[in-house]
Amino acid sequence: MSTPRSARIATAVYFFISGFSFASWASRIPDIQRKLSLNKAELGLALLALPAGLMLTLPVTGYLLQRHSSRNIMMIGVLTFNLMLALIGVVTHPWQLALVLFGFGCSRNLMNISVNAQSVAVQALYTRSIITTFHGVWSLAGFAAAAIGVIMVNAGIIPFWHFFVAAIVMTIMALLAFRASPHLPPARQANTKRFIWPDKPLLKYGWISFAVMACEGTMYDWSNVYFKEAVHPPESLIAAGYVIYMLAMSTGRFTGDSLVNRIGIPTMIKHSGILVFSGFMVAALLPHTISASLGFLMIGFGVSCVVPLVLRMATQTTTMASGPAIAAVSTVGYMGFLVVPPLIGIVAQVAGLRWVFAMMAMFGMLITILISQIKETTTVKESIKA
Repeated sequence: MSTPRSARIATAVYFFISGFSFASWASRIPDIQRKLSLNKAELGLALLALPAGLMLTLPVTGYLLQRHSSRNIMMIGVLTFNLMLALIGVVTHPWQLALVLFGFGCSRNLMNISVNAQSVAVQALYTRSIITTFHGVWSLAGFAAAAIGVIMVNAGIIPFWHFFVAAIVMTIMALLAFRASPHLPPARQANTKRFIWPDKPLLKYGWISFAVMACEGTMYDWSNVYFKEAVHPPESLIAAGYVIYMLAMSTGRFTGDSLVNRIGIPTMIKHSGILVFSGFMVAALLPHTISASLGFLMIGFGVSCVVPLVLRMATQTTTMASGPAIAAVSTVGYMGFLVVPPLIGIVAQVAGLRWVFAMMAMFGMLITILISQIKETTTVKESIKA
């Protein structure tokens, strides 16, 4: 039987695998594009297969978690995820890339929902908050994979060998950590549904997740474009805003637990929403290098801890089993991540990116308003401070 410490380390390993494997693929997208001679439109269509697989698998994962231990679903997801990563390196046609990316998205969802269920289980072993650190490990893994990707490109290593070695190493790590991961029997319910959608008590958590993940997706896809077209910094500083945002988000995830232990989850999420609102407004109203960077810093800290804290609250304030509850909330949340960023391009074409970023600030306000309306959070706060 694993101890709380070993279970925590094992869960952190799986978060690392999730971040590292995904960022390994992302770091070589330009090389895959050149290998297959894809134009931007063809690449965009192929890339849509990944979120399609993720979205289609979200409700299915909730169903599976009602029938099987999250530990087993997580392991299947990890093994399949790394297999898909290795297969990306051998594709020779666009349709093959789309097919593998669909599998990549499906397996990523199986892994991510399950590992979040595991993190909630590990959190239950502690009286203080430790859950945001797991997401900090994910961000750290992404940084590490991006750095290794740069090294691989500069060394002339083709994606096949890069992905193959990464998949092997991540699989070995998963197998070593599996024994210490928490074994949770599935919480079978009388009405086991194949497709999980949040019930009324969970829906507000879902919309909070939607709002914060819409902001995350926007920063991933549009922060560099915003700096280039609205801020107009020197060429060498175009990526500075994105780097500052990522550093703030990673720092927030590693330091967030200490703040949660002092002020409680509801207050933490409320202030996070205020930071997101303020950050987007500063960047939109003062599009200069220093002020926009400050705005991106605030956004990074604001979005850093909301999702893990919302998932924790959701599992503690519903009669639904933790796995299906996480899947249900994530179903709504991921819609924000996948739907809002593409819409930004359409709106920005008409209104401009500054207006779009000002509108994005409303998501921060929505986070603060929704968390203020959730009455059940008192027990969560009290349990943290116990």
